[in-house]
Amino acid sequence: MGSKKRKRGERVTTHPRNKYSDNPPDFSLLASKYSTFAPYVFYSGDGRPRIDWTDFNATRELTRVLLHHDHGLNWWIPDGQLCPTVPNRSNYIHWIEDLLSSDIIPKVQADRNTAKGFDIGTGTNCIYPLLGASLLGWKFVGSDFTDVALEWAEKNVKSNPHISELIEIRRVNMENPASSSEELNDEPGKYGQCTDADFDNGKAVVIGPSPPAHLQMHSGIGKGYGGPPILVGVVKDGEKFDFCMCNPPFFETIEEAGLNPKTSCGGTVQEMVCPGGESAFITRIIEDSVQLRQSFRWYTSMVGRKTNLKVLISKLWEVGATIVKTTEFVQGQTCRWGLAWSFLPASKKIVPSHVAEKNNMSFMLEGLQRHQSAFDILQSVESYFRNMGASSKLDSASFKVDVTLSAEQCNSILKTQTQNGTDQDILISANCPSDKLNDMRLCVSVFQQIPGTLLVKGLLLQKEIPVPGVFCVIFQQLQEVLKSKFIVGIR
Repeated sequence: MGSKKRKRGERVTTHPRNKYSDNPPDFSLLASKYSTFAPYVFYSGDGRPRIDWTDFNATRELTRVLLHHDHGLNWWIPDGQLCPTVPNRSNYIHWIEDLLSSDIIPKVQADRNTAKGFDIGTGTNCIYPLLGASLLGWKFVGSDFTDVALEWAEKNVKSNPHISELIEIRRVNMENPASSSEELNDEPGKYGQCTDADFDNGKAVVIGPSPPAHLQMHSGIGKGYGGPPILVGVVKDGEKFDFCMCNPPFFETIEEAGLNPKTSCGGTVQEMVCPGGESAFITRIIEDSVQLRQSFRWYTSMVGRKTNLKVLISKLWEVGATIVKTTEFVQGQTCRWGLAWSFLPASKKIVPSHVAEKNNMSFMLEGLQRHQSAFDILQSVESYFRNMGASSKLDSASFKVDVTLSAEQCNSILKTQTQNGTDQDILISANCPSDKLNDMRLCVSVFQQIPGTLLVKGLLLQKEIPVPGVFCVIFQQLQEVLKSKFIVGIR
């Protein structure tokens, strides 16, 4: 589902379908209805009711009464366990609802009307299965490996008999802990490039193959994870899920986890800490997803650091994800990001809205061999378009190629090119009717920059194209072809 694009610097709000979007929790009302919550509520100088966020008992009781009052759920966790904030966790649920209802990838089969999710590390709180089942009627498998997590997750499920049949709590077998997987990138640079990333506004639009230099993988990411199995070894043979979700261990040490003195949400070492932190943990989810691939329609995880988000996106293109989407979750002063990806073929072409309106585009070919000249590039451009049946004429004097593509040829390119992005982008049908496409005329020019580097420019020679973004898709595919042919390591 689409949303209005935020202006730079505008604060992210809660999801519009979140129960607390327009009606944040009323502490005074809750205190009047729940005597166990009343002792934790006090009034500040301006008369507003507040709680002490550094008091674990206060935050736990708030979560309990919110789940009971607003969701009809019975819930409790023992001392010291991770206590979730209900509004923030609801944001994640509604974002997944958006993913499932979007038409970027094929819809679920008619014989599976109920969505089924997998909660990685459900914990004692079991918050995502409880919210997903109560709000939307989703089925869930919640996994974990500690006795206390499994015991209390089961208790929280059984305490809610109206949804208990929708939720399975599954023990992770610790006999074969996860070990570093084999290198997955047998064709370095084959997949993925982040060509339009707006991380300041919490969204990322990622399209095309071959990751750029500024988003290359950190050499250590994913190494050293030797914890419990995450998906592989836990998901059963033949199981199919619509999505997985995860609130990963964000920190590398328990000392790092306790650096925020303004909140007390509890959390054990098993819940909060992982060697390598969230990068290692989420990278293992990515590696597992490569093996399971279309066992899930969507793989998702929460991410705590924006710098990790950029690196993980690069990793996803390296392993061949067809779609990557991001969002931002805000709760008070805390920001988290959502990362989602899929291996299903896209049913829609997605082009960033500001790119779709362009009639000129360009890219750099860097790292060319000495014997590769601008004329070689021009010849390849001419051959590329001629091989698809287009009219293509090379002008060696002005170093340009004039191209005319028919409506049918444009449509053929759209059917073979997969794009990826966010809800703010323009969707182009994979089967756009030919009568909505005109013949397209464009010019491709090549300019020498410095030795080993050429600038390739594309110019649309007509003012209007009935389907926005077609020129963008065609030029991006040309970019992929040229980089694959001429740049070492991108074959």
